[in-house]
Amino acid sequence: MSPSTPIYASFRSIGAYVPEKILSNSDLEAMVDTTDEWITKRTGIKERRIAAKDEYTSDMGAKASEKAIERAEIDKSEIDLVICATVTPDYFNMPSTACIISDKLGIRNVQAFDISAACSGFVYLLSIAKAFIESGMKKNVLIIGAEKFSSIVDYTDRGTCILFGDGAGAAVISATTDKEEAIIDIHASADGSYADFLVTPAPGSIHPVSQAVIDEGLNFVQMKGNETFKLAVKTLTKDVVEILKENHIKAEDVPHFIPHQANYRIIKAVGDALKMTEDQVVLTVGKYGNTSAASIPMAINDIYESGRLKHGDLMLLDTFGGGLTWASALLPFAGKTKS
Repeated sequence: MSPSTPIYASFRSIGAYVPEKILSNSDLEAMVDTTDEWITKRTGIKERRIAAKDEYTSDMGAKASEKAIERAEIDKSEIDLVICATVTPDYFNMPSTACIISDKLGIRNVQAFDISAACSGFVYLLSIAKAFIESGMKKNVLIIGAEKFSSIVDYTDRGTCILFGDGAGAAVISATTDKEEAIIDIHASADGSYADFLVTPAPGSIHPVSQAVIDEGLNFVQMKGNETFKLAVKTLTKDVVEILKENHIKAEDVPHFIPHQANYRIIKAVGDALKMTEDQVVLTVGKYGNTSAASIPMAINDIYESGRLKHGDLMLLDTFGGGLTWASALLPFAGKTKS
């Protein structure tokens, strides 16, 4: 490779892991004042996966990563950066979950760190991996979205406990000189003035750990549901319209629209605004619920394992989460088609 040869970042592989335990809407009916009909109508969610007590965010992330590395057809020793997006890390602040995952994978002496961008985390990771690779600093970046959301959910709060599940997804982003394989574009942004729309108040410097914090349930996720819904539809639609327009790509030419799997009504509203067909829109929210940073890679993995995702297929990713954060990406699948 000559010094003048452009280097691009490519989406080389995908992997995911979901826990065995299923928490159905019927199960929730026995736990909180809700019904299967109410949950299904408002969210489209029928069930979600729940990690075992001794199954941690890093465990799920490591299992997803093993699949991604194997499918990338590279050795673990070739990974030169590990980044994890999570709001449910193994530890409150240190060590990072990326460090723990690296250790569980046997990846040594490699830069590793976490980011916190809530549901937008995986697409944020894509932008970071792209920058590292196209600057020439790294060649193979392992990115992971992993969440044990059940660890911060109050199962007496019907506004939140019906929504979230556990799981992990991972991908290998690799350097390439083939522009046809390159990530086309990524938009990522945030607005902290809406921070109170989706927040886990404690523990932190504002609310350090105390008995009062526990008694008040400040260690659980809190959400302004109606406000978040309205802003999500508006922001997600605007963002995908802009990224398609800027790259001169028509919505009908995207075979896989993979939105964050938070709520079927949000997904349908955005899909309808883009005039997407049912075949174009990837849906996994019904069986996994909202798995935050793991949502998009888990959805990509679903269409990969079903044989729908082929080498060279264009993907449009779109996500929105606490922060508030949002992001979108246009990229071809540069991995091998599942045989």
